[in-house]
Amino acid sequence: MSHARPSDVAPAVRTGVALDGLNTFGLPGRAAQYADIDSVAGLQALLRTPAWQQAGRRLVLGGGSNLVLSGDFPGLVLKVALRGRRLVGEDEDAWLVEAAAGENWHEFVCWTLEQGWPGLENLALIPGTVGAAPVQNIGAYGLEMAERFEALRAVDLGSGELREFRAADCAFGYRDSVFRRTPGRWLIVAVTFRLPRQWAPRLGYAELARELQAAGAATPTPRQVADAVVAIRRRKLPDPAVIGNAGSFFKNPLVSEARFEELARHWPDLPHYRQAGGGYKLAAGWLIERCGWKGRDLGPVGCFERQALVLVNRGGARGADVARAAAAIRADVLARFGVELEAEPVFV
Repeated sequence: MSHARPSDVAPAVRTGVALDGLNTFGLPGRAAQYADIDSVAGLQALLRTPAWQQAGRRLVLGGGSNLVLSGDFPGLVLKVALRGRRLVGEDEDAWLVEAAAGENWHEFVCWTLEQGWPGLENLALIPGTVGAAPVQNIGAYGLEMAERFEALRAVDLGSGELREFRAADCAFGYRDSVFRRTPGRWLIVAVTFRLPRQWAPRLGYAELARELQAAGAATPTPRQVADAVVAIRRRKLPDPAVIGNAGSFFKNPLVSEARFEELARHWPDLPHYRQAGGGYKLAAGWLIERCGWKGRDLGPVGCFERQALVLVNRGGARGADVARAAAAIRADVLARFGVELEAEPVFV
């Protein structure tokens, strides 16, 4: 006999739930209240309960890969556990593919490639869930998620209304969106991607082109591009299951053309990427490394020896330790280069 909870009944709210294993940095903390969200109707029912209405603070939690936990969370944590992925439409130009917000991002990318739907291969092995992808407009190796985005559905946590967002509604920017700027307002439940039939590899990053050349892939397939991206990321980035981390910790800073020219006079080898809208994007990892941080520790938090952009938990770190290390790195980069670094993860 099945005892499954009906989808339109509010999920159970548990108390004192440990969050150590639910954030990839492995930082300690407990949620005063916690609920798994596995259906839209269940979420809408929860929003009508005293547990929700009386919660002082709320936190939407996906894969926990873009989070720095400061300690115990004194409110209600909503763990996104929505599952499902499907083809929802197609036309002469593209396939429209939808995934629920709780799906693992990398597994979803691999599944689209297995189905013969290319377009997300440059974003392989990025940690986190599908629902988190639009929040920070994830990007890597010359591709941003916004370029493959069609629409998403999200629940307004104030009213319970389910709303559809198109690209213009999301106000995507560099690692940014309306959802990142209004934390706690929306819970994304599903995202639809437009994957092109007329596919061409995106090989603007020299490192990716070299990896494919070394693999003998002169005219690479989408799968070969994904495999190359995975190989590069595994070489450069630590596995969160082994070493706690939140991936790239700092955004690559954007500077004006005048500021770039001034910096380039002092540091001719400064890596830079001209932006379509003007100005330049600089390599944050290079700036951090030039300040002597690569491989250096500050207490239990280290700057990863193979990629200066990544902060790691050497063991026993707390949120305050991460904040202190990040602040020290930002201060050194600002003092030497006059460039302000911004953290990618959200501090809670």
